[in-house]
Amino acid sequence: MRSRRLADRLLFIYVWVIIAWLFLPIAVMIAFGFNDTQSKSNVSWQGFTLKWWGRLDEYPDLTAAVINSLQLAVASVLITTVLGTLLGLALGRYRFKGQGATNLVMFAAISSPELVMGAALLSLFVSSGVDMGFTTALIAHVLFSVSFVAITVRARVVGLDPSIEEAARDLGATPWVTFWRITFPMILPGVVSGALLAFALSIDDFVITQFTSGAMQTFPLWIWGATRIGVPPQVNILGTLIFAVGVAIAIVNSVTARRRVQQ
Repeated sequence: MRSRRLADRLLFIYVWVIIAWLFLPIAVMIAFGFNDTQSKSNVSWQGFTLKWWGRLDEYPDLTAAVINSLQLAVASVLITTVLGTLLGLALGRYRFKGQGATNLVMFAAISSPELVMGAALLSLFVSSGVDMGFTTALIAHVLFSVSFVAITVRARVVGLDPSIEEAARDLGATPWVTFWRITFPMILPGVVSGALLAFALSIDDFVITQFTSGAMQTFPLWIWGATRIGVPPQVNILGTLIFAVGVAIAIVNSVTARRRVQQ
């Protein structure tokens, strides 16, 4: 009994040490958004200040890069969620020719290195004579995100009870009404999870965006370019805000799912 308690305590300590280790870089990022640095290099603590929070627009290129990242992420999530949801429904509900090949392509897109996908898309756009910019970056983000949404939705669809939809059809509901009133609410947690995952993948992608964005800069690309001369505290603040928004969305999603289960 005593050894069991000791093991439980060690496991508890181990878990929190891992959590602290994972959170440490985020804590440093948040802290250095309040650093009263006197130079372009924001790498050593020089005092506490709030002045940088009122000077977020001091670097117009940084502001434009953040806007580009948000526009790219939102647009790719909207497209990816629709395509991924339909693909996940088809893979989880029906059997058709080419289903095995479709699964193979999806998992290949997930498992292949970003360098390979980025280089392949760059070759495709260059050989096709396409001018690279927002549109090509959007196509790339949709291509590497759609598999994550499809697999998430498919996992939700496979676990559904088909008798519920059959009961709705027996009661006179049309296929369209059955989908929106029965099927879609049941797969909604999977759709939301896939959309959040796609947003996270898009907002912080660097490698594929570097290959396909042309002259357009996103937030990660701007940070990479700024490291040569020094990253300003505004980068830490914007990273903190993006992290806070992500945490808030995750909390809202968790609370909503818990209330749905309780109902």
